[in-house]
Amino acid sequence: MQRLIKLFKTIRGVFRKIRSRYFVWHVKLKAKQTGKPLYVNFRSSVNDKTTLGNNVHFNGISIRGKGAVTIGNNFHSGPEIIIFTENHNYRGDRIPYDNTFIIKDVRIEDNVWLGAKVLILPGVTIGEGAIIQAGAVVVNDIPALGIAGGNPAKVFTYRDENHYQSLKKQGKFF
Repeated sequence: MQRLIKLFKTIRGVFRKIRSRYFVWHVKLKAKQTGKPLYVNFRSSVNDKTTLGNNVHFNGISIRGKGAVTIGNNFHSGPEIIIFTENHNYRGDRIPYDNTFIIKDVRIEDNVWLGAKVLILPGVTIGEGAIIQAGAVVVNDIPALGIAGGNPAKVFTYRDENHYQSLKKQGKFF
């Protein structure tokens, strides 16, 4: 029985590696530019205007729309992240909206961590070192080192800047 369990775990590990390589390949195929290394643990999709920095970790992200998305170095995401880069045009010639779109780019700077099920709307910039709490809906810019959450996401505290800068200077990235 123990041999069977060990065999099963080995096979499961092999399939996880294959699945992960497929997910990485799928993201690299679409993205405009990808840094190294890129980790993709769950199915993720990006558009052809996505630029990824180094040491990017996706755990299930969906980038939707025709706008550009720039993600900096040392990025980590929880599962089920959605980033929108376009909205329907409600100022057009039809109600509630017409068939045109308002396209706005999204920028995520270095060392950002997004919790599970974060939704980012078009035109948002998330500053360096920011943390976005699980379930947040980001509708406005988040400043560097800000820790934000809620709907709409609001900054409720900040990282300790001295501690952050010390770790950054030492190159201690996950």
